[in-house]
Formats: sequence, C-alpha cells, structure tokens
Amino acid sequence: MSLMTKAIGCAKKLKHRFSDRINQNRPVYLSPVRRIERVALKERVVAMTFDDGPCALPANPSESKDALTAQLIRTLEKYGAKGTFDVVGDTSDNYPDKPGKEGSVFWGGIKFDHYPDFEKDSFGGVKNCPELVKMILDGGHEITSHTWSHVLFGPKPLVYGRRDPLNTIHDVTADLQKMHDFMKDNYGYEIKLSRPPHYVDNTKDGFSAYDAYAVMGYQYLAASFDGAGWLPLPSYQAEVEATWKPIEQKLGENPDYFCGQIIFQKDGYNMSRRSPVADGLEKQLELLTEHGYRVVTVSELLEMCPFSDLCPSDETFAHAKKLLDMGVCVCYRDNTVRPQNLLTRGELAMMLNGVSAASRRIELVKSKKNPASDVMFGHPYAAAVAEAVESGQMTLTMGRFNPQVPVTPAEFTSACKKRLGCDIKAPQAPVSRSAAIAALAQAL
Repeated sequence: MSLMTKAIGCAKKLKHRFSDRINQNRPVYLSPVRRIERVALKERVVAMTFDDGPCALPANPSESKDALTAQLIRTLEKYGAKGTFDVVGDTSDNYPDKPGKEGSVFWGGIKFDHYPDFEKDSFGGVKNCPELVKMILDGGHEITSHTWSHVLFGPKPLVYGRRDPLNTIHDVTADLQKMHDFMKDNYGYEIKLSRPPHYVDNTKDGFSAYDAYAVMGYQYLAASFDGAGWLPLPSYQAEVEATWKPIEQKLGENPDYFCGQIIFQKDGYNMSRRSPVADGLEKQLELLTEHGYRVVTVSELLEMCPFSDLCPSDETFAHAKKLLDMGVCVCYRDNTVRPQNLLTRGELAMMLNGVSAASRRIELVKSKKNPASDVMFGHPYAAAVAEAVESGQMTLTMGRFNPQVPVTPAEFTSACKKRLGCDIKAPQAPVSRSAAIAALAQAL
C-alpha cells in the first residue's frame, strides 16, 4: 500500500471520527437538498449502495467469467436483499489520458477515472451494459446517479491535484442531465438520488453539488458506514475480511447498530484491481440476516423514515413527512428537522420558497444582486428571501430582512396565506418549528 493510499485511509477515518464535533460548530441551513447518510429508524433495516458500475468484467480473482455486477445481484437475491446501484454512464470519452500507478488513487487514470479500468471503458457504465441495467431493474433494485462521466465536481488539489475537473455548475448539471435523460429515455426510469464522484462538492465558479442537485430535483446520496473493499491491502484475503469483519464487530457490540444505516460498497475494482466485494458481500449479508436485518434500497429506507433525527414514533414525524412529500422545504442540509428550534424569518422564507427558488439561486449568484442589505447574494437563503419579498409574503425593514430573527405568529400566518392561498391556524408565540410544521401540514 502506497503512502498516499495510507494517507487517504487515515484521513477518512479521522474525518468520520471528528465529523460530529465539526458539525456542531458549523451553521446549518434549511435546504431543498438533504445529505442522506442514515435515518432515525429503530427497526433492523439497512441499505447498501454499490458505486462505479455496472461492471461487465468478471470479479478478480475469480474462475468465473460472469460480470461482477451480475454476481453481486445474484448474491443479493440469495438473501432477499435489494441494492442501490450508484452507476456511471460511460467514461470512454475521458481521454487522452495515461494510466496511473497500481495501488494509488490514480490507478485508473491520471487525469480522469476510467471504469471498470483504463482502456476497458466499454465494459462499464449504463451505456455499454444494457443487459446489466435490465438485470438491476428487473430484480427490483434501485439505480442512482454517480454522474455520466465520473469527473470531479471541481478541483481537490490535496488528493486529486492532477485531475481535470468540471469547472462550472453548468458543466455539472449537463453531465447529470445526460445520465438522467439516458435512463428515462431508454428505461423509463426516473433518477432521484445522486452521489458526487469522490464526494468532491465545489466547482470553481462558487457553486456546489447541492446547487446542482437542487436544479435536478435530487437528494445527495451519502453513506454512514464504509463497507471497505476499495482500499488495497497486502493480500486479497485481507481485503475480503476488511469488508465483513467490522460489520461483525459492530453487531457484536450492538445488534441494533445498523438500524437505518447506509453502507457504501464498490461495484468494481479497487486500487489493486481486485474486487473483494465479490466474496465479502455474502458474508456481510449472512451476518446481517442472522441478526434479523432486512436490506432494502435507499428509496425504500427513506419511505420508511426520511429524517436523521425523527423516527416514525415522534410527534412531529407525520406532519414533517407529509410536507416533505409535498415538496415543502422542512429539513436542514444535514437531513435533520430540529423541531425544538424556534422558526426564524429566513427559515420561513425557505420553507415556503426553497424548492421553487432552487434554480433562481444560480442566477442570483451570477448577477451578484443582494435581496436585502443583510442577505448577500451568496447566502443559502438569498433566492428564497428574494421570492418572499418580491411576492409580498414578507417585508423588509429599512432594507433589512433579519433572517435570524424569530417569526411572530402573525407573520407566519400572513406569509403562509399569501404563498399558499389558504388560512393557517396561528401557532402560539414563540413559534417553534414543530408548531409551524404542524400548522402548515394541517392546512394543506
């Protein structure tokens, strides 16, 4: 294993270890796009995602000539499990390029990724593997977008400094649209979730994957548990054990550990051009089945519980889910609802206009026009504030919007009536998010 590979592995572990502490100090905003890592489900239900496929090449090592994706599907079906296949479109246009060093992050290419391998692009992606796409869909599994070309959404100098990224939000949405149209036109399939290549989020022109997904109407597909297999280890056997031993350990410590979690896997080769998932998946499923888990698609998991902080038994759950299903922006970007929080003016503007204003945010940033003296054009609520003010839902005070000021009951009912055209029962002051969500859900 190279020093770079070890560094990446250590960095990911540190990131997960300190992510909660980091998030505590990071401001959160309501968002039409939620980062889906896990949900607050108390039942033993879990989802598995498989990146970078479909892969028509056989597993390595393997005596079988069957496609790796087909092998994974058969293993899932053996256990009555449903998978979420986070597929690419076709990487054959990612040339000219040169192959990188095996065992490094550039194993598949210096400037671009190539799946399933360098100069073997014709064996991967939905464009080149129609029989595997059909096998996925016919089996009741889910397809999500890992983008058409698997090119980074902007630069990441520390790890992928030699890569050629997509530079603008337009480039990103065009790539996503290509995948979306291909699946809809050829299979009548509507994509709802997407994961950025290597989780690189920010383009050079100041936008992010969240902006792109808002335009596309997608949710951000992340994961809460790394199924391993993508990092090279000294032996294939060690790589296989790395896919299931951590699961065995966690289940031994707490049988409910994986409730509502999303497990990351790889439908392809790792940096050493091996595919430990081919042998590790069965052991993973065996362990989960022994502990009474059902493995479902991510969309099925989200239908059971879409939130990371509200379980179905919580008082606010039914109202929040109703609004979410109707396209109302009730969640923060981290997929929490936080019903105990007071509702602020900025959040009310976002609740009422966040989804419809998604495309306008791009125009606002490009024009650098501030909707209020205290809400700059780049603020996450800027487009929603602009729509709330221009439509007369909410007002400015001496040019200021005061997005952090709590909403009054009168202001809440007035804004809702002007936006939705229906009477809303005024919640008591101060207006909590739970009260606002309940009042809105009961009126709609």
